[in-house]
Amino acid sequence: MGADSGLLSADLAAGIRRVKGLKKLGVRLGNWLTADQSQRLWQAPDGERLKGKRDRALLAVMLACALRRHEAVDLEVEHIQQREEHWANVDDLKGEGGHMRTIPMPSWVKQILDDWVVAVNVRSGKLFRRVNRTGKAWGDNITEKAVWQIVREYAAKAGFDKLAPHDLRRTCARLCHAAGGELEQIQFLLGHVSIQTTERYLGCKQRIRSAVNDRIGIEPVL
Repeated sequence: MGADSGLLSADLAAGIRRVKGLKKLGVRLGNWLTADQSQRLWQAPDGERLKGKRDRALLAVMLACALRRHEAVDLEVEHIQQREEHWANVDDLKGEGGHMRTIPMPSWVKQILDDWVVAVNVRSGKLFRRVNRTGKAWGDNITEKAVWQIVREYAAKAGFDKLAPHDLRRTCARLCHAAGGELEQIQFLLGHVSIQTTERYLGCKQRIRSAVNDRIGIEPVL
C-alpha cells in the first residue's frame, strides 16, 4: 500500500515483501484432561463388545502409562511382566535421545488388558489387533492411524474437542504430578532426557504467591 500511495519506492517495497516474518517462539502445550474426564474417556467404549474391550485397553494403557502411538502399536504380550512385585512394560522403550525406560503398569490397567487378551485369545506377539465389522479379531497388529482414529472417536463421544493421542501422554504426566508424583519419577515414566521437557508437559509455572519455600520447617514460630 505504501508503494501504491507513493510513500515508498517500488524497489524498497519489493525488498520489504522479501523479508521473512519472525519465527514464532514458544511451545504449543496441547490439551490435558482432568481425572474425571480421563475416566470418562477410557470407559466410553462398550466393554461388552470385542472392539470395546480392545479400545478400553488401548485408552487405559495410553492414559495411565504415557505411551506414544507407536509404542502402543508395538506393545507385545511378552513385554508385560512383573518387576519388584509390580506389573510393568519391560520392553526397555527408547525415549528421547535413545534414553531407555521401563514403564510401571497399574494393576487396574493390567486387568483391563487381561479382559481383552482373554477375549481375543492373544498369547504372543502384538497385543492390539484389528477387529472387523462382524466383531472378530484379525491380523497381527493395528496401525498408528487406527490409534488416532480410536482416540478421536471416543473423545467425540465424551464431548472433548480436538483431542490427540499425544494429549493422553500429557494428561498422564499432569495427573501423576497432581497426585503427588515426584518430578524425577515422572521424567523416568515419560523417558525424557531433559527435566525441562517434563515441565512443559506438566504446564508447570513458578508460583510466587504461596511459594514452595514459604514453609519448609526452618522459619520462626509466630
